[in-house]
Order: sequence, then C-alpha cells, then structure tokens
Amino acid sequence: MTSFAPDSIVLNRKLPLWYQVSQSLRASILGRSPRDPLRLPTEEQLAEHYGVSVLTMRQALKELEDEGLITRHRRRGTFIEPNARRGAPVRLLGSVDAIVAQQSGMTAELLDHGTAPVPAELAEFFPDLDEVATYHRLRSDEKTGEPTNHARNYVRPELARHIPVDDLLRWPMTKVLRDVVGADIARITDTVEARLADPETARLLEVPLLSPILHYTGVTYDTAGRPLDVAVIHYRGDRFSFSVTLDAT
Repeated sequence: MTSFAPDSIVLNRKLPLWYQVSQSLRASILGRSPRDPLRLPTEEQLAEHYGVSVLTMRQALKELEDEGLITRHRRRGTFIEPNARRGAPVRLLGSVDAIVAQQSGMTAELLDHGTAPVPAELAEFFPDLDEVATYHRLRSDEKTGEPTNHARNYVRPELARHIPVDDLLRWPMTKVLRDVVGADIARITDTVEARLADPETARLLEVPLLSPILHYTGVTYDTAGRPLDVAVIHYRGDRFSFSVTLDAT
C-alpha cells in the first residue's frame, strides 16, 4: 500500500523537535490532495525523513493523535483521519513555519486594505508613525466553508509598499514579511485573552452576539527591536482552544 508523503522542513534546534515535526506533519496532512493515500509511513521512516529519533517521532504523532488528525493501529499502521475536525489550539510556541502550519486547511478572503491612523491601543508599538497600512482578512475552513477567525494587521507603511496582496490570500503576514518583503524578523510576542463577540465579530464568524471568542494580539519585531506588524485576530471560541507549551531546559 502506498504511503502518504509529508513535506520536508529545516528544524530549528532552539525549539522542541517533536513540536516542529508535529506542526510540519499537520500542515502536510491538512494540505493534502483528496487523492493522496491515507496511510502514513512507519515511525522509523518518518523519523528518517525528518532527521529525528524514533522517540521524538512518537511524541509528534501522539500530538496529532490527541488532536484527532490520525489514528494508530497496532500492526496495521498509522492512518490519516479523513473526517477529522480541522479546529486547532492557538499555540504560543513556535516559529514562522509553525504559524503557517496552524493556518493550514484554511482559505482567506481579503475584506479590505489601505491606510489608517494608528489605533490608540497600538500607539506604543508605532511611536514614530501617524498612519499604518491595514489589512483585514476573514479565514474559513476550506472543507466546510465555516468562518474560523478574522484578522487585522497593522504594518509599517514602508514595508506595506512591497507586499503583494495576493500573497496574503495564501500565507500569514509574518511569512510574507519574511520571505517576500525580506524583513529581518527576530521574534513575535503573543497575547491571548478571552472576550465576548462584538457585533462585527459575531457577524463575520457567524456566532451569537456576546458568545466567547479568543482575542489574539501578535507583535512582530525585527532584530533592532522595532515592531514591524501588529496582528489582532478573533478566533471562534467553539473551534479553537488556548494552549501554551513551556520548555523546561
């Protein structure tokens, strides 16, 4: 039986290897073609593919099994769950590639973009600017069409001039800034709060007014410590959970 072939990645040794492998494999699974086989390679083959130990691979697979993306059967092998729900935890750990993986399986619609005065609540991040470029996107589950989150990005204007709008329909802003614009990204700080859906969020995400949502703010910094982009994202509370992983080493 032919096995599913996952994508390859370059691992960052500063982050837990099992986490990076699980996120890469998750992205490959959610981005697969319907014609791709459902059976995964063996643990040993996957470990060799990613360049990690079998123990690390088992930990990565357990993460995907707990999420309901795969099922594991003794002597039969590991299989992709074709009807797995594509909701996922909002995780505060990872790299740009992990962010891309988290948004795999989603489609994006650009609702509007332009320039606007710096919002008062974000003024501390742009003290030298009066205006920022703004991008508002709605993301939906590509399989069901159900809206999952809507995001606003506030970007320095000198960077926004180099952003191809079409790329924002495929990739997160951080990946576009890094790989397309060539910004020298050093870190991203994340904050997640529990809030109630306001009228705009309730309408866009098709949830009742004042229903629980996750309110995420991510600030992307360059190597000089200057904020390049602030992302404000509202996630449906019934499709996402909040998860933090701490590395004790």
